[in-house]
Amino acid sequence: MKKDMGTVNLDQYTQTAKEHAKAYKDFLKRAPKNKVLEQLPELHEEAFSKIDCLSCANCCRNYSPRFKMPDIKRIARRLRMKESAFIATYLRMDEDGDYVVTSPPCPFLGADNYCGIYEDRPRDCARYPYTGEDVLIKQPGLTLKNSESCPAVFYVMERLLQSR
Repeated sequence: MKKDMGTVNLDQYTQTAKEHAKAYKDFLKRAPKNKVLEQLPELHEEAFSKIDCLSCANCCRNYSPRFKMPDIKRIARRLRMKESAFIATYLRMDEDGDYVVTSPPCPFLGADNYCGIYEDRPRDCARYPYTGEDVLIKQPGLTLKNSESCPAVFYVMERLLQSR
C-alpha cells in the first residue's frame, strides 16, 4: 500500500532525508535502472505539482550552478555587460575549473525567490534538480546531497522507495 505523500513539509524534509540517506544510497545502488528511468518523468511531474520552488529556493541560496561559456555569453548580453565584466562581477573559478557564483546566495535571486535572469538562467539551473533524468541514478552522491536541500528530490526518492 502506497502512502500518499501529500505536500512536503519544508521544515522537516531535510531531517527525514538525512535519516533515509542510507536507504536512498542502497536503493540507487541496487535499483533496476530501466524501471526507475521509466518512473522518473511521472514522479518529476508529481513532485512539482506539490512543491512550489518559490517557497523554498534552497538551491539558489546554498549552491551555485556551473556557468558554461554559452550561459555567460547569454546572461552578459541580457545584462548588457561584456563577458569579462560579467565574470569579474559575479563569478569565480572553482576547484574543478568551472565558473560558479562568487558566493551563495545567487546574486540573481530576488527577495521574492524569483530569478532575475530566469529566461536566460544557466543550463544547470534549468535542469536542476535532475529528478526527470538519468542523473538521479548515475550520480548517487549528487542525488543524496540534493535530497537534503531540495524537497522535489526528497519527494522523488521517497516515492521510489515506496515503489520497490
